[in-house]
Amino acid sequence: MLGKVAVVGAGNVGATAAQRLAEKNLARTVVMIDVAEGIPQGKALDQWQSGPIEGFDTRVVGGQSYDDAAGAEVFVVTAGIARKPGMSRDDLVRTNAGIVRSVSEQIARVAPQSIIVVVSNPLDVMCYVAMKASGFPRERVIGMAGVLDTARYRTFLADAAGVSVEDIQAMVLGGHGDTMVPLISCTTVSGIPITQFIDRARLDEIVTRTRNGGAEIVAFLKTGSAYYAPSAAAVQMVEAIALDKRRILPCSAWLQGEYGLRDVFCGVPCQLGRGGLERIIEVTLTDTERQDLVKSAEAVRATQATVDA
Repeated sequence: MLGKVAVVGAGNVGATAAQRLAEKNLARTVVMIDVAEGIPQGKALDQWQSGPIEGFDTRVVGGQSYDDAAGAEVFVVTAGIARKPGMSRDDLVRTNAGIVRSVSEQIARVAPQSIIVVVSNPLDVMCYVAMKASGFPRERVIGMAGVLDTARYRTFLADAAGVSVEDIQAMVLGGHGDTMVPLISCTTVSGIPITQFIDRARLDEIVTRTRNGGAEIVAFLKTGSAYYAPSAAAVQMVEAIALDKRRILPCSAWLQGEYGLRDVFCGVPCQLGRGGLERIIEVTLTDTERQDLVKSAEAVRATQATVDA
């Protein structure tokens, strides 16, 4: 158990993440920070009062000041705006970059030894902004994307194969967007190749649906986006860190030569423990998967360049 975990942003993703963190008893205190006065305080009080029912002793508090999160070991950053009608992708990137930059500077001020788990979109580029603004090493700035994308992939695979999601082993790499790379070559059902359960044409359909997983939900919601699965994914990463589980999870990490890529955030298999990113695992990819991963990384790099312009 950690002493304190902070969640920046009390919207749907942030508030749901705070509740999940408390229910898992991963920290003695969960602090929710948001610029909207009263919102984090009210939600935190409501969550704290669910403790006797859900069986957790974690204290959940909310506020506007980062000083309330001083000394937190982990920050989950969900702050940012959703893309609005008429807003270009570059406008969204610049707006959220400004928000994440400010957040990261405050984190570095109040908790200079903390680990940042970035959830804000566009995910990989916001990781870059957070790392630059905080001055933290790559081990302590990690992006939540691959865990979510892999969960969607596993859900669709389990449904198509008629098996439990618990028996699906899979991993989705690359940038968090339509260039992501589900690794069919590494996908199994309890160690049995997925191709023995699902034919290639159906697998290709599932890969496409996975890449469009977030957009599919937005199309239904009209005015919102996913938050149950994203919050669960972020909390799984925090759990691996808090409990020093040394789990291997697909996360966005700052690459320095791994997979032949350098100076870009991209989703790769990461071992997470108490120090944050402990190592990056380089798995053997097919030629097509490797080419797709490079393309995905270059797409991230192109967007990354817009925040340096």
